[in-house]
Amino acid sequence: MAQHTQSPAATARDSGRSLARDVAREARDTVIELAGARKTYRSGSLEFEALKGIDLAIAEGEYVAIMGPSGSGKSTIMNVLGCLDTLTTGSYRLGGADVSELDEIDLAQIRNRRIGFVFQQFNLLPSLPAWRNVELPLLYGRVARDERRERAIDALERVGLASRLENRPGELSGGQQQRVAIARALVGEPTMILADEPTGNLDSVSTNDVLDLFDELHELGRTIVLITHELEVARRARRIVWVRDGEILRDEPVVDTAVAGRGAVDS
Repeated sequence: MAQHTQSPAATARDSGRSLARDVAREARDTVIELAGARKTYRSGSLEFEALKGIDLAIAEGEYVAIMGPSGSGKSTIMNVLGCLDTLTTGSYRLGGADVSELDEIDLAQIRNRRIGFVFQQFNLLPSLPAWRNVELPLLYGRVARDERRERAIDALERVGLASRLENRPGELSGGQQQRVAIARALVGEPTMILADEPTGNLDSVSTNDVLDLFDELHELGRTIVLITHELEVARRARRIVWVRDGEILRDEPVVDTAVAGRGAVDS
């Protein structure tokens, strides 16, 4: 079988892109760093290795999609990055701090103050109006009542729901409920947004609205990590990390639609 060799021009172009990407990352502080990250789940005599020694670095202000099929390990990565789960071996440094050295109180404070979570299931309390749902992280953080309300209203205004403050989840569309969930993620002014399949329960119009909002947050300097199995959603990020069977297959910038589309075929 003939061996395919890349042309010198293509090799130089790829090297240039890689160098430019590395320089851009080094110019900003690294906020997420996984090194030799392994996660093994055990049930009796059975073991399942969800992560197989991956290395991943994400700089401040990056918008990264972690993409892979069901069972690829992407949700395990999300849980580790969000301090919801711990590694079996390897290390995870968040903002320079070794997460393994933190106790439960420290981890809870990180989750509440530094990370904003957005999930496929909106996880809103049906009996509470939108602004009360949004204020919940501040309630856990013991913020004063008047300040909680003010910040919750401000967060809802930022996601375009100023007229829906008193509506309960059942009175909102799926897209509006997800925007309430995003406002809740933003209300604590986190440095990082972790979104796990945030468009999985939305129609195409609502999906586009939510992704437009992520674009705006990225432009404002937020670090965004988006977990998805949908190529069209991943393309909205600025970088795609392709995951399969607990390993990183590729890590590449989103140059244009054609490049991202070809990547999907290869994976």
